[in-house]
Amino acid sequence: MSNWKLNLVVLWLGQFLVLAGMTMITPFLPFYIQELGITDAHSVALWGGLIFAANFVTSFFAQPIWGSLADRYGRKMMLLRSGFGMALVIVLMGFATHPWQLLLLRMVNGTISGFAPAAVSLMSANTPKEKMGFALGTLQSGSVGGSILGPLIGGLMAEWIGYRPIFYVTGVCLFGASLLALFFVKESFDAKKAVKQPKESIVKGFKELSKTPQLPSLYSVTLLIQFAMLSAMPLIPLFVQELHGQDKMLALYAGLVGSVTGFSNMIASPLLGKLSDKIGPEKVLSIALIGAALSFIPQAFVTNIWQLMASRFILGLFMGGMLPSVQTLIRRFTPNGKESRSFSYNSSALSLGNMLGPVIGGALSGWIGIKGIFLMSCALLLVNAAWVRKTLYVKPSHETETSVK
Repeated sequence: MSNWKLNLVVLWLGQFLVLAGMTMITPFLPFYIQELGITDAHSVALWGGLIFAANFVTSFFAQPIWGSLADRYGRKMMLLRSGFGMALVIVLMGFATHPWQLLLLRMVNGTISGFAPAAVSLMSANTPKEKMGFALGTLQSGSVGGSILGPLIGGLMAEWIGYRPIFYVTGVCLFGASLLALFFVKESFDAKKAVKQPKESIVKGFKELSKTPQLPSLYSVTLLIQFAMLSAMPLIPLFVQELHGQDKMLALYAGLVGSVTGFSNMIASPLLGKLSDKIGPEKVLSIALIGAALSFIPQAFVTNIWQLMASRFILGLFMGGMLPSVQTLIRRFTPNGKESRSFSYNSSALSLGNMLGPVIGGALSGWIGIKGIFLMSCALLLVNAAWVRKTLYVKPSHETETSVK
């Protein structure tokens, strides 16, 4: 098996384990806070919001630092640093006795996180150019698959073994993913050449990459994608309740609506990645943005749960072509030797979108409702498609287009 194919298999499994492990915690986080002694509903909600956001806040600032180090000392090293580090921190979360300890550990976890961007960077730097779309699309499906099954597994385990042991199980998942990367991932990296490169500050590095105007454009595309996708996410269970009513099956239906997008995303990502290798990632990205935008419109007018599921399934199909296409284009326009730094800035943009989307969407929902949020997401994605058309439909110069041998 070629090195890039072996890397793809191992990193796909690693991404799956990491995302499954990380999202196992999501369904019971408020209940764990209650177990730590916080009983007032408002206080639980406040602590829950702070603890959930803490990971994204520190990740936003830390990712460019790790990206710079990865370009200097190797992507595999950053992969292992993140994987083993997060495994330890998440195990420690299971020993927390107060929410402030959990908050602090989430901040540390965000600071040392980066398994996914390191995996993308390593994959992009060690994959033939003509296979890039397929490889990154397939890698994306591993992340999505883990994020789909993680909450389901976490919810079931919480019933069987309680909350604290799930942190230990999550730590084992991350440790296992890191071991797989340690023994099986092969990286083509010239450490001597990389160390000789002049050191650059984070700001200077961003300014240097910004000389290629397509890169800041792609970072803004990622930010808008995540903002549009997540602005309605916390409101979906309430919308399901509004459509279906309160009964014993409500939790199941809410879970299905949340999962159906991920399932279709997981199916579509490799297929659209392969298509981007044939017709170009710009075209796939534009089609995916417009298709996702249009799929939000029927969500604002559904009258039953099944119509909502169908609309969310279609949304997931188009989502499968967005971030992998962005990642393929980032690799194209990034100069050789700066791949990790470039992907780290995109990871920061993704974290910012993850953080701002639910917060602003939740705040606006009081005025425009979830149906208004759906239409807002539609408008944002259409603006994003126009931005892609304006900034990315250019022929890359010989200085910026790279190829991987």
